[in-house]
This record gives sequence, C-alpha cells and structure tokens, in this order.
Amino acid sequence: MNFKSFVCSLALLMPLGVAAQSITPAQIQQFKSLPKAQQEALARQYGVDLDQIQSGTSQSQRNVNRDISVVEPLERDSEQGGGENEGRSKPSKEEQAFSDKNNGLKPFGYELFEGKPSTFAPVTEIPVPANYTLGPGDELKVQLWGNENRQLSLVVSRDGTIDMPERGPVNVAGMSFQQIREEISRLVAEQYIGVKAAVSLGELRSMRVFVLGEARTPGSFSVSSLSTITNALYVSGGIRHTGSLRNIQLKRNGKVVGTLDLYDLLLKGDTSGDIRLQPGDAVFIPAVGPRVGIDGEVYRPALYEIKNSTTLDGLVNLAGGLTSQAYPQITRIERTNQDFLRVIAEADLTNDQDKRAKVRPGDRVSVASIADVTGQYVEITGAATREGKFAWVPGMRVSSIIRNLDADLLPIADTNFAALVRTDPESHEISVRSLELKAAIANPGGVEDLVLQEKDQLLLFADEGRSELTQDADKEMNKAFQRYSRETLFSPVVKRLKAQATPATPQQTMTISGPVRYPGEYPLPATGKVKDAIVMAGGLKDSALMLDAELARRNLSGDGVEQTQLLTVSLADAMNDQADIQLQSRDRLMVRSIPLFGATRTIKLRGEVLYPGEYTFSDGETLVDVLERAGGLTSNAFPRGAVFTRKKLRELEAQRLREAEERLQGDLLGVQLDGDNFGGQNAQRVEQVQGLLDDVQSSRPVGRMVIDLASVLEDSSYQSIRLQDGDSLTVPTIPQAVSVFGEVQFPTSHLHSAGLTVDDYLERSGGPTRQADENRVYVVKADGSVMLPEKSAWFGGRSQQLQPGDTVIMPIDVDRLNQLELWTNVSQIVYQMALGAAAVGNL
Repeated sequence: MNFKSFVCSLALLMPLGVAAQSITPAQIQQFKSLPKAQQEALARQYGVDLDQIQSGTSQSQRNVNRDISVVEPLERDSEQGGGENEGRSKPSKEEQAFSDKNNGLKPFGYELFEGKPSTFAPVTEIPVPANYTLGPGDELKVQLWGNENRQLSLVVSRDGTIDMPERGPVNVAGMSFQQIREEISRLVAEQYIGVKAAVSLGELRSMRVFVLGEARTPGSFSVSSLSTITNALYVSGGIRHTGSLRNIQLKRNGKVVGTLDLYDLLLKGDTSGDIRLQPGDAVFIPAVGPRVGIDGEVYRPALYEIKNSTTLDGLVNLAGGLTSQAYPQITRIERTNQDFLRVIAEADLTNDQDKRAKVRPGDRVSVASIADVTGQYVEITGAATREGKFAWVPGMRVSSIIRNLDADLLPIADTNFAALVRTDPESHEISVRSLELKAAIANPGGVEDLVLQEKDQLLLFADEGRSELTQDADKEMNKAFQRYSRETLFSPVVKRLKAQATPATPQQTMTISGPVRYPGEYPLPATGKVKDAIVMAGGLKDSALMLDAELARRNLSGDGVEQTQLLTVSLADAMNDQADIQLQSRDRLMVRSIPLFGATRTIKLRGEVLYPGEYTFSDGETLVDVLERAGGLTSNAFPRGAVFTRKKLRELEAQRLREAEERLQGDLLGVQLDGDNFGGQNAQRVEQVQGLLDDVQSSRPVGRMVIDLASVLEDSSYQSIRLQDGDSLTVPTIPQAVSVFGEVQFPTSHLHSAGLTVDDYLERSGGPTRQADENRVYVVKADGSVMLPEKSAWFGGRSQQLQPGDTVIMPIDVDRLNQLELWTNVSQIVYQMALGAAAVGNL
C-alpha cells in the first residue's frame, strides 16, 4: 500500500467516526513510518488523536496476544459445582469405566496434555533460536540508527528474497537467522555511512501439520514455524487414554524421522526427542502399548506403559519409588497365567534377583505397607490431652504415663475412675480392671497405681458434671464428652467380650440399672465385687436406697434349662467391702430408689387467708389441714366465691382447647370454600365462625374444680378434698357486684341490689344482641356452679334474684350459624372456659 492509497483509506474511515483501533495494524504501521510533520498534518486534517492511534495499536496488540491462545482446559463438570471439585475435568464415560475396571488406577501422564484447541491461530510467543532457518512468510524487522533513523519491515517473498530499500532483492532462502542478521548488518554498513542495524524477527510464517492417531482431536492444524511435537499435542487437545505416550512418531514424506517418549519428558525432563516440525509433517500417535498397574506404598500409583525390558525395580522407579511406610519384602503380583487365570505371586524387593524380574503386560503390582506397632507399647484412649500409643518398659505403672491430672487430662475428665483393658498374651482375650485415677497419681506405687503390662489400654472417661460446668465456655468440650462417655468407650470392649465368650469362658459382662450415674451394660470387673461395678457405673446417686439391691442371675438347671435366680445384696455392706457375693456372667444388678425421693408437693394459698403462701404437704393431707396451718380465713373472706384450681384439670382443658381449635380451623376452611350466596349470609357465617375461633385461641385453661369452701370448713360430713401437687386456692373478699357477659349490648359489672332478677341485670346491660340465644342464658354462681334459669322452675326461672359475685352469661345463637353440631360443641367448650375466667375475674 503506497502513501496515496493509505491517505484515501484514512479519508474514507474518518468521517464515519470509526475509532482508531478499527484501522488495520498495517495501515497504522505505515502511518507511523511517515515523517512527524506529515503525521501531525494528517491528524489535524481528519481530526485524529495521535495518542488514540498509539493506544489503539497497543490495545490491538493486546487483543492479538490474547487471541492467540490455542488451548483451553476441558469443560468443567457442571454438576460438580465448586468446592474441592472445582477446576477438575469431568472424565468421559470411557475413561471412568476404564478407571473402575482397574480398581481406581488411572493411566500415568495423560492429564499433562488434556485440553481442547480454542483457535487455529499459530503460536508466536516462542523464543527464536539463532539457528532458525527463514522461509517465505517470515518477517524481518530492521532498526537503523546513527546518521539515519529508520525502521524497516522486510517480508521473505515466495522466491526466498527480501526487498532492501535502495539495494534491491537480497536472497535469504536457506539461511539461518544468525547468518541473515550478519548479512544485513554488512549490507547496511556498506551502503550507509555512520548507520548501524539491529535485526529481529517479526511475525513468523505459519504452517500446516497433521496430528493423527489416538489424539483427542485429530486433524490438520495451523502452527508456528517454531512448533515442536509437544506444541502439536497441546493444540490437538492431548492424547486419549488409548494412545501411546512412549512411541509418538513424527512422519515426514511418509517416513518416520523421529520418535518421542513422553516418559523421558515427564520423569526426567529430557526434551531431546521433541523435534521441531516442518510444513506437512504428521504427528502420529499409535495405540497404547502393554500396561502394568502398581499401587500400595509407592509415590505415584498408576497404570504405566512399559517396554519389553521393564523390570520390577524399573516399574517401582517409574512410580516414584517406595514410600517410607513400604514393606518391600512383601510385594504381591497379580498375573494372568497360561490358562488365563489370575494368580498371585510374591517378590522381595530387597533381593536383587527379584528386582531384575521382568513384569508382564496386565500385571498388577501391590507394595505392602509396614504393619502398625504390634508390641512394646501401652495405649491411652479417652479424655487425655495426648492420646495414642506410648513405649512400654517392664515395671512401669499408671503414674508413669499420667503424671499430672491438670496437664495430662482434659478439663472434662473423670478423675475418680479409669479402666484398664488388658490383653492376655497367649489367648489374646481381654479383661477389665478398674482403678481410682486420682489416688493412683497422688500415691505412686500404691494399690491403685497398677503395674502396666504390654499392650494395656487405659480408658479415661468424661464426667457429665464437668461437661455441664463448661457448657457455655466451650461447646467443643461438650462434644468431647459425648465422644469419651462410658457408653462410647466401653462399647467396643463389651462387643469383644461377647465375641470371645465360649461355654468354658462365659460372657464377662453385666448390667446395672437404677439410681447410678451411668446405668448400662459394662464389662464384668476382674475382682467380681459389687462395689467395683458400681464405681464403674459412676457411683450411686443420692436417691439410692442403701438397704437391699436386687441381683438377677441366670443359671442352668439340671436338665439344661436356663432359669432366673433372684438374690438380695446389702448395698451398704457391698460399698464397705463386707459383702461376700461375687458377680458372675450376665448378672443384672438393680439398685432401688428411695420412695418419693425429692418429691416436694405444694399448694398455693392466696387471698383472704391469714398466712397466705406456698405450703408443702405430706401424703394424705387435706385442704382443711393446710388451711388450719395457714391460720384459717380472715374476717373479709368470701368462702362461697373461693376458686380451687388443679394442675391436672388445667392440662385436660388445654388439650380440649387444642382439639377445638383444630376442628374449628378445618370447619372455617370448609365454610370459606362454599363461597358466598346472593344475600351475603355465608360471609356473615364465616365472620361468626372466625369469632368463635378467636375466642378459643384467646381462652386460657384455668383447671377450676367447684367446691363449697364453707361446707369444707364447717360440715364434717362434706367430702374431704385430698390435695395434689400444684393445687391452688384463692379466697376473694366479699364482693358487691354482679357481672353480665356475652351477647349483650354493654357487657359490664353492676352493683348488687337486693331483689333484682336475671332479667333486671340483662336490661341494665342494654339487653341481648341479634346474635344472642335468649333461651340459653345461664348464671355462674360465685362458687363456680352454673344455674340455667330457663330450666329452673323451682327457682322461678329468670325472675330469680341474684347474689353478690354471680355472673350472667348471654351465649351466642349457634343455631343461626347453619345448625352445625360442631359449633354447638365448640360454644359449650368456650362457655366452660368462660366459667372459670369469669369467676377469677370477679376476685
């Protein structure tokens, strides 16, 4: 492109408002080669910012650099999400099946080249060696400085020449980069006086190569002229698991010109076989060769492709060598014999002859690990600061490994008890011995400081009381209590005792129940003492009866039938080591509780009692007895209005309220689903049912039991009221009012006037509302009893005169709510709740 065509293209682009980066890099480069004065003149003429062109050049270059990325990782598994799986490639079904078939072993080395090509642009970010041979399409950049400053861009033409200004064509075909650099420097020095040249390579030519065979994406690819075999493998997305890593062939004109063993690259870093490609080359990946698997105590367990001369020692070296936990004397080899049967052979890797043994295709080598410590140790398990195995020496005791209770135990540890599980060296059967840990540490060498034997296991338990003390301070300690409880630590011991039981050596376990701190199934103490068994269960609670405990024992009768024998154990003698009974296999010890231990039963006296308060009563006491202890009633007491409530009745009423609420909610939903009718009556019924539901939800159970307190105190023939825990008696003062509640115009209380009847008080409250049921008016008397005026002919019906403290209730007309029996029942429940509420409200 000459200067004139460049200016024309620039003139066409500028009026359209195209940004500077829309101009091609070649045009910008030609623009920059103009003299400074011409650049400024063109920029002023067409309104172009020179800085914008420069930044556009840089941005364009950055875009080019970003676009030349040709390999991206394989697609992520969308189902795996983030977390520890993030960034891992999802294996194909073929690869997953292959891994499952080989017990999880994967072929070695394939993940290095896993990827997919993102573009077919050649990679140019590769250093150019001095012996690089130029060819058509390569670009030479020549920077002249000295008496003349110029930058030349010379492209090798198809005939292998470059066009030197003021010199003409220069043949560079077949020359190396170093030779061309020297040649251009010589030509510039001859032609220009006082001018020197710096020669570098610009854009390199691209070439087409083929990647064929077991490539993940086989085909033809455009690569840089500097690319090698590994570059082609990256571009093609890597090698499939069915392809060979050790025999990758480079073919040129149908002949193999080189092979690449990727194991040399992966394991030794040897790149000598990574030959540079030429146009038209084909990288051929043949099928994988014979493979051998190796796992166990090696650093890189995997499937390895082997050659015919691979030995067992060479395979171990391929896998990174043996780990520090390896046991080389036992190396198992699974192999297919001539009859196509899998057999197992063993080799000793410490033997030179076994090392030189050749492995066969399909072998599976497994290097064993050294066993756990099997002798010369004792073990600590439980609430210790340092759990694990410790060296054992003859004569050592418990105090030898637990020296300080504060430093060696956790804060939640039980210092009163520990268990020692001992394994018999000949029979390998276990037995359990108990000790007082605090006494063992305080008195080294004493009776409690047991002598340890080889393989003894010391169990240290958590104390529940200490766990409660640290509950707010350290929640982790509370989790540790669950982990170190007696149930958790003794569970494997009990299972082993049961497993080792035989007719000659019965099962050495027993069960403790009753008021002990940790009831359950325990190992039978080696001493057979009841005291040791109780200490193992955490000791007795204060509610334990120190008289007789019951011991249930299973014995065989003469005809071989197992029967239960009940024995009596004096608990006090047993705890003082004076009991002569010995515990046996599967004994069940039941410790009795003190009857009614800690059972404090109280009644609350309120109101007009001489000494009100909460009184404790004994079994069989009556209300009269407690009132006498409280000094009786005051002169202002109104015994006929006394309210006596009971806890159990309150619980029953709460249950009935819950049932009524559930039924009403279901019925309300049914009424709402019926929809509204023409007169809007259904909407009115919904509103009324909702009101009933609100009444039920707002009602609170009282648990009142109607009594005649005056008769209780004065009439000896009146039924005695035996007290129960949670009873309450409230004696009001002498009232002066009569209350009217329910469906009246103005529910309120009125000052009692002698001679006024039910109708009189209803009239004083404005009379009934439209929803009122006048035929079911009832009166709650001051003592909690109910009088129905409409059915009480003996009292003169609603013309009966009322007394102070009485309450008149005008109920809702449930018949107007669609004659539903459910609403009638619910209204009765609400009215019964209202009885107690109204009575209490008048106190």
